[in-house]
Amino acid sequence: MITKDSKILVTGVKGQLGFDCVRELKERGYKNVLGIDKEELDITDEKAVKKFIHSYRPDVVMHNAAWTAVDKAEEMPDAVYKVNALGPKYIAEACKDVDATMFYISTDYVFDGKGTRPFEVDDPKDGLSVYGKTKSQGEDFVREALTKFFILRISWVFGINGHNFIKTMLKLSENHRELNVVCDQVGSPTYTYDLSKLMCDMMITDKYGIYHATNEGFTDWATFAKEIFKLADKDVLVHPVTTEEYKKLVPNQADRPLNSRMSKKSLDEAGFKRLPPWQDALLRYLKQLEAQESL
Repeated sequence: MITKDSKILVTGVKGQLGFDCVRELKERGYKNVLGIDKEELDITDEKAVKKFIHSYRPDVVMHNAAWTAVDKAEEMPDAVYKVNALGPKYIAEACKDVDATMFYISTDYVFDGKGTRPFEVDDPKDGLSVYGKTKSQGEDFVREALTKFFILRISWVFGINGHNFIKTMLKLSENHRELNVVCDQVGSPTYTYDLSKLMCDMMITDKYGIYHATNEGFTDWATFAKEIFKLADKDVLVHPVTTEEYKKLVPNQADRPLNSRMSKKSLDEAGFKRLPPWQDALLRYLKQLEAQESL
């Protein structure tokens, strides 16, 4: 039974989602929220993880920390495996010891990105990249260790605290009037402000399992970029290019899924509210950015 006095541990607090999880929990009146990052805990150190969690004894762990630099991951597979697979394993095992519920944030990259239909939560996994494979292994470790878990697969993440595609586009618009943007990768953006609300709603239930938790609607990167520039009133011409064309322009990239559509059937069946449409999320986010800059 989760109450306002329950202890909640949030990893990756300096990242986009960790930041919003702590903000949302505090706004909802949770009194014992501890946000940590790698300075406070090295999640790849098994002894340190177990000592920390055994000592703090959280009721819930929202594990958001991850290696998310997809291209760099190809150069350092062992390091990425430690962060994205072994780290969650150690946390899950410690959660079992103290009977804590665990959230593990996963990704559309666990799938191969083939076809056009939305992936279901139980579809076969076959990640194309080191990032996708290690996040998939992290999922498996969590499922092996725990019954009280929420695995949330998300994609195209953006939040106020950290780097993301929207901030990159706005930065580029300062010095570019034309940009090449990929048009054949289709998926859904995820606003961490909205996702943190869903996580807090889930936390007080026992509807454990795997969920796809992106904002509603599908788009491609080029269309997404056009909408960013339109709403931000930036005069930038977007040239849609295929992934293959883009790879020739910017070589040495990890393989990315062309189809990142994910079905929300599991959310619906559990009675959880879907996240708002991505266009609505983008508009609210741009207003949030603008308000932050004017402070």
